[in-house]
Amino acid sequence: MSGLAISTSGLVHIYRSQGHDVAALSGIGITVGPGEIVGLLGPSGAGKSTLLQLCGGLLTPSAGRLQVGEHNLTTMTDAELDRMRAQDVGIVLQGAARNLVPYLTPVDNVRYAQQAASGSLPAPEDVLDLVGLADHARTPLPALTPGQIQLCAVAVGIATYPGLLLADEPTSQLDHRARDEVLAAIEIVNAQTGMTVLLVTHDPEVAAMLPRTVTIRDGRIASEGRSGEEFAVVATDGSLPLPPHVAQLLSPGTLLRVTTTDDGDVRLHPVRQEDEQA
Repeated sequence: MSGLAISTSGLVHIYRSQGHDVAALSGIGITVGPGEIVGLLGPSGAGKSTLLQLCGGLLTPSAGRLQVGEHNLTTMTDAELDRMRAQDVGIVLQGAARNLVPYLTPVDNVRYAQQAASGSLPAPEDVLDLVGLADHARTPLPALTPGQIQLCAVAVGIATYPGLLLADEPTSQLDHRARDEVLAAIEIVNAQTGMTVLLVTHDPEVAAMLPRTVTIRDGRIASEGRSGEEFAVVATDGSLPLPPHVAQLLSPGTLLRVTTTDDGDVRLHPVRQEDEQA
């Protein structure tokens, strides 16, 4: 079992709103390696959930390239996308209840999620054990805590042990203890199966726990974080969006002098007004 890589280049998604074209994503280029856990950050409306849904084949790219494992999502038919989601890509939608059949127990929800898949599948009880719900396999959903219901939604998302798990705000609306339990379960899934995980979060504490984050702003990649440190990212067109905490220090139109050192380091220096006049 191995995780699926994600690779996009020049990814664009345009939708119609009130008679106008709106660009939700404007040339996104991102690479996620097999087995990585990556968090998508950014303000509401930035394009995080759009990117997640594109990777799951729930939306169609308007332009650009999108590859998930061996799947080229820009050329796949609806039937091919259905097969991909049934076997290779698991999705946890925002709001745990949207992922579950309310009158089924956790074990039956997992079993139901496996119906469209083929080949060798894990036992539903083993899936629940992986997320820490083995003792509640046959507990009615209304008797579960909010955290346990979210864990059940994660179990449904990984029911076939897919190569990629896409999770939209899996820790939202939970108290800190339940939030940490859900995040820990996702990390265990990743560690034990090698599953690639791409998740959306607004929680800065969750973001700080993730090994890698990508911040999206206005449909573009604004920055990346690695182990709590934020970096600017050179886009595929050569542009360099600045991380928000740096951009707010520079007024629009500020000139930046780019220099290189003998060691090959690149440095940016704001040009002061007196320097321009000299």
